Amino acid sequence: MIARLLAGAAIALCALPVAAQDFTVSNARLVLGDGSEPIENGHVVVKDGRIAAAGAGAAPEMSGTAVDAQGRWVTPGLFVAMTDLGLWDVDGVDDSNDASPRGTVFSAALDVAPAINPSSEHIAIGRAAGVTRATVTAYPGGSIFAGQGAVIDLGDDADSVQKARAFQFVVLGESGARIAGRSRLAAHAAFRNALREASDLAARQNLSDAADPRMAGSREERPGDALLTRFDAAALIPVVQGRQPLYVSVERAADIRSTLTLRQEFPELELVLVGAAEGWLVADEIAAAGVPVLAQGLTDLPSSFEMLGSTQSNIGRMHAAGVKVGFGGFFNTTDYPRWAPQYAGNLVALNAIPGATGLSWAEAFAAISSIPAEISGMGGEAGILKPGARADLVFWDGDPLEVTSAPTRVFVDGVEQSLETRQTRLRDRYRIPAPGALPKAYDW
Repeated sequence: MIARLLAGAAIALCALPVAAQDFTVSNARLVLGDGSEPIENGHVVVKDGRIAAAGAGAAPEMSGTAVDAQGRWVTPGLFVAMTDLGLWDVDGVDDSNDASPRGTVFSAALDVAPAINPSSEHIAIGRAAGVTRATVTAYPGGSIFAGQGAVIDLGDDADSVQKARAFQFVVLGESGARIAGRSRLAAHAAFRNALREASDLAARQNLSDAADPRMAGSREERPGDALLTRFDAAALIPVVQGRQPLYVSVERAADIRSTLTLRQEFPELELVLVGAAEGWLVADEIAAAGVPVLAQGLTDLPSSFEMLGSTQSNIGRMHAAGVKVGFGGFFNTTDYPRWAPQYAGNLVALNAIPGATGLSWAEAFAAISSIPAEISGMGGEAGILKPGARADLVFWDGDPLEVTSAPTRVFVDGVEQSLETRQTRLRDRYRIPAPGALPKAYDW
């Protein structure tokens, strides 16, 4: 009995959340993440899991443990937008992959939050690389709608989902055309029909105030020609009413223009462009529409007809035109979230090439921290060091945008995180192999 009680107490102790640490960092090469230049001899005060102060010189107040950064880089945690973190283990093993729902009758109603695994090794690897928060989405399967994405933190605990159903993701352009009937005509018809069914359902059942309209209402009064399930139509009500952002994946300049005109039919849409490989060709129109963009930093060659205008200057030129643009689109084994600083660093180096347009160092860091956080509805909360923001901090052993640099300490909500991953354990195990000290590779 005593052993059982002790075991129960141990389990309860393990389940307790780790308390945030109060500490004051001094003598840091400080990056605020807001697009301003790094500050020499900066300070950060962390209290109750939030930033109490951050800036130049000595801290105005002391809180908790004193930490001397010894002149090293200290930055906000990276915010990586549009990932599939926690949705898969092995890309090629379907049983371990929830990122691509196929064969389901549902589309817009899909919600990634219940499927996210906070113990995923990919989350641990991202955390060790300085990524502290991210948005997660599935890919579209049998419909142009991929479903509802979530905002997560990468803290080493069981509660990773910070905001479920944070946005809806739809693909138009070539991908949407391929799914809807091998034509953009079919994709746009499917899209408009879906939003009109959502509007009709909201009017019939008064679901405008429901936080999750999928779970509200009970009547089945719908027109006989409805194409969506009731669950899917209800999920689109917050989108058509502007209460849930709509992320639209498009690459071609013409598709971007078509997307921007959707507001003429659905004026409440909160649009976010994803991809926008040819965004630089219509940058003035995107900026005038006030629509933010999540783009990939290394798309410099046309991999399809809709990307003939691809250039690595895309983000720099959109930024110069006044578009709010952050990095986004880190999926499966093609683009790991931990590569975000490298992509940002490449845009800094791009400025040295005649005719190219990149970003300054401070702008590039903001594009992987505060800007994607703002676009994801976490403005002032994440990706930035300012009073009131969440205490996500990363200490680096060098310039964060250099590929040779790595985090030495990572904090999420003021809690220091382990940087151990399966890869570091394997490294340590086989770094200096001693004969006879390791298990057999094979046991016949």
